[in-house]
This record gives sequence, C-alpha cells and structure tokens, in this order.
Amino acid sequence: MNPFISLGIALIVGILFGKLMNRFKVPAVAGYIIAGLLLGTSGFNIVNGEMIEKLSFLSDFALGIIAFNIGSELQLSVIKKLGKSIFIIATCEALAAFLFVTAITYLLTKNISTALILGAVSSATAPAATVMVLREYNAKGPLTSTLLGVVAIDDAICLMIYAIASSVAKVFIKHETVTLYKILVHPIMEIVLSILVGAVLGVILTYLVKISKKEGELLPFITGMIILLVGVATKFHLSPLLCAMALGIVIANISSNSRRAFSSVESFSPPIIAAFFTLAGARLDISLLPHIGIIGVCYLLFRIIGKVLGASVGGIISDAPKVVKKYIGFGLLSQVGVAVGLAIVVNREFPGTELGSLVITILLATTIITEIVGPLATKNAIIKAEEAHL
Repeated sequence: MNPFISLGIALIVGILFGKLMNRFKVPAVAGYIIAGLLLGTSGFNIVNGEMIEKLSFLSDFALGIIAFNIGSELQLSVIKKLGKSIFIIATCEALAAFLFVTAITYLLTKNISTALILGAVSSATAPAATVMVLREYNAKGPLTSTLLGVVAIDDAICLMIYAIASSVAKVFIKHETVTLYKILVHPIMEIVLSILVGAVLGVILTYLVKISKKEGELLPFITGMIILLVGVATKFHLSPLLCAMALGIVIANISSNSRRAFSSVESFSPPIIAAFFTLAGARLDISLLPHIGIIGVCYLLFRIIGKVLGASVGGIISDAPKVVKKYIGFGLLSQVGVAVGLAIVVNREFPGTELGSLVITILLATTIITEIVGPLATKNAIIKAEEAHL
C-alpha cells in the first residue's frame, strides 16, 4: 500500500480512537496505541512492518519534538529548585528497575548475560507517553516538573547502565575484554556530546527565533532545526532525545521569545505525535504475548516494582515534596520507543544468539501492556496530586 494512504488512515483512526478513549476518561494516547494495534501486524495489517520502516523518520521527528518540549519545562528556576530531586530520583528508579529485573531473571535462567541485558533494558523510561498525558491534562506543579525532568535525563542514565551491562555480558558470551573506554568513557562522551550539540544548535536557533517576525518564518526555523538535530544525532551515533532536550532548555532559558517559540511547536505537533503513537502500536504484535512465559511476566512485574519503589526512595533521599515521593513512580512505566530501539541494538550487538530474539519478544509483548497501563497510571498520579487542570 502507498505510505501516504497508510499514514492517512493511521492518523484518522488514531485520532478517532483517542476521542473515544477520552469519553471513558482514558488518556488519548491509549487510544492511539489501540488504533495502531488494530491497523498493524496484530490486526488488519494495513500498516505493516515494511510501511513502518518507510515511515520511521516520522517517529524520529516526533521524539525530537517531545524532547524539545520537555526542555521547555526545565527553566533554571525549576532546575535550581528541583535539580537535586530530579537527578537522585532518576538514578534510583533506573538502578532499582535494573537490579530487580536482573536478580529475578538470573534466578529464573541462571544466565548472567541474559539477566544483565534484560535488567539494563528495563531501566529505560520512554518520555513520549508521559509527556503526552501531562500536556493533555495541562498538568502543573512539583510532581509534573519533577516527572518531566526525570524522564528527560533517564535516557542518559539508561545509556550508562546499558553500556556497562552489555560490556560485561560480552565477556561471558563472546569472551571480549572489559575496558574502561567501553563501559565508562564512550557512554559519557556520547552524553556530553549530545548535550553540547543540542546547546550549540540552541544558540543558533535563539538567533533565528529573534529575527523571525512572522509565524510563517518561526515554525519552519524551529522544525527545520529539530529535523537537522535528529539527523546529526543519528549520523554521529548520539542521543536524539538528549540533543533535542538540550535544544529546548537553551531556548527556554536564553530566548526572550521562548513562549512564542514553544507555542508555535505545540500548535503544529498534535498530528505528528498522534501518528507516532499509532505507528508504535502498529509495530506491536499481540501474538507474542503467549510466548513471553514466566520470564516475561516477571520482567513486567519487577520492572514496575523497581520503577515505583526506586522513585519513591529517591524522593525520600532527596527530600522531595510529599506528592513527588508518593506518586512519581507511577509516571515512569511506559517503555515504547526507547525499548524498541534498545531491542534493535541488542539484536545487532549479539547476532546469532537467543538473547536478541528473547529481548525483542519480551519487550514488544510487555510494551503492549505498559503502553495501556502507563498513561492511566500517569493520569491517576497527577489527578491525585491535584495537578491536572482540564
């Protein structure tokens, strides 16, 4: 089928299902995912694997927009107030998920490589669904600000955990040597360079925003810069999420027209974001659910326990506000996007092993559940924290 036909159908059906979910007081993002499931490999196969690959650039662009919008919330005043909490909570929730999943997987399989890789992948939190729900419910407050900060830097922490875990796993599988460069220098360089590239392009974009007198000039400058940034990050194996977040932070803090810039992107982004989630849902294969077995079930449960418990402990250690300690973990359950990306990386780094297929099967199957449960949990958290303003 023609990619334009597939994309058009996906977008229209996704929006309709989003509106349907809203009628049942469920976040629209859950509707987009369900629409994708119906249209993709699990349903009518209108949006098949080949079509998803052709449209993959759209998903990369959407993630760039989402990360750019996260940066808009991280103004210096917010970072000064919640900075310590954000870093401690993000570290605790990522490490707790890693330790819980690694431990239970090792107990079940007695295979340290499988345990380390699944544990490392479980530490990732995809920001897209969380940010979507917070914007849909116009959430404002300490929980919302902390949550946005945590999902923003989670990518960097997960990168570090995965670099160390995969290097150790390769020792057992491929008998490779663990080096300081592989487990520490390389991931730190990737993080620093990602932030630096985003910051430099942010300075350039600040000037372009300043000279833009018309809305017809402003939006093309911003979208062009996000597209350029995602392309540069992909080309040089940097993190598009960290790059785009740094771009947003620079605009939020040094541009006098930042409000105008972010409002312009918000008015343009809804169809891009809706298409991203619908295509993400189309990628998921429900037939994998029966094949995940006890390892998959334990991965799902212990990842959720690790995220919720670790985030709460991080909130207590950092003396975060009460609502943050109580509810922060419930906004960190989604894993689509980042999880799929890591599954592909695992398959590439461990070719010809059962590890790659096991990770992809477990991730794609459990993501179906987390992408329905995650937005609902985030919604309930912000409502109970009294930060939702419909």
